[in-house]
Amino acid sequence: MVSRNTFTALGSAIVLLTTLAACAPADEESSPTAAGSASASNAACAQGALDTLAGGKLTIGTDNPAYEPWFSDNTPSNGKGFESAVAYEVAKRLGYPAANVVWTNVTFNNAIAPGPKTFDFDVNQFSITPERRKAVDFSSPYYLVRQTVITIKGSKIANAKTIAELKDAKLGAQVGTTSYQAVNELIKPTAKAQVYNNNDDAKAALENKSVDGIVVDLPTAFYMTGAELKDGVIVGQLPQVGVPEQFGLVLDLGSKLTPCVTDAVDQLRQDGTLAVLEKTWLSSGGAPELS
Repeated sequence: MVSRNTFTALGSAIVLLTTLAACAPADEESSPTAAGSASASNAACAQGALDTLAGGKLTIGTDNPAYEPWFSDNTPSNGKGFESAVAYEVAKRLGYPAANVVWTNVTFNNAIAPGPKTFDFDVNQFSITPERRKAVDFSSPYYLVRQTVITIKGSKIANAKTIAELKDAKLGAQVGTTSYQAVNELIKPTAKAQVYNNNDDAKAALENKSVDGIVVDLPTAFYMTGAELKDGVIVGQLPQVGVPEQFGLVLDLGSKLTPCVTDAVDQLRQDGTLAVLEKTWLSSGGAPELS
């Protein structure tokens, strides 16, 4: 998480190995096809004829603002950015062309809260966790992610190489995210971790030196330090603990669409589309590892 801040101009500035398969929180589930439902039959997933909120339309939710590199120009409907592109590819495989896709604004916490949804599925860097599975359904994962500490040049942690060197730092992350969870469970700083409504607030706190560093997912770390923060620095990726942290599409608990959406994501993985989209929008390379 923290979520969740064309990405072409940044292609040379951010980096992500498509073979990345590590995680921060230890309670993430590892099965690449775990979605709470069996594979959908052809009849149940008749193209363009699913039991969606609006007949003949596919309603997709995400937060506002919708951050780079997951989206572009805060406009999910333009098809640019990794998650926007993934959403449209899923829609296409479900039989809904771009003209039949409707976007709706849903905050991160509301999307994963119990209760009826205002979307058919939501895409917003949601890590698949057992706790969240009690309230919502997830598709199979479309992305494996690492949590990363960033700061600004001259910060007391700018040259940190180990987690131990972060213990006395004042750190923050977005509320309700696995980034915030990583601060508390992996770094365990002496000072209480600061919590923010979104990544913009966390970034502002870093810029005004209210905190020494913030934790975000790796692609967001590259984008923030490369395009948004003056003298931004990636301190390093947090170590892998347990199984890989995975992003999945969120659906209403027990949704009849879950198997169909999962099948669509599986198709994208198997035919190499997800790898192509990662390379296009998230780029390639590495970042220091914190030991």
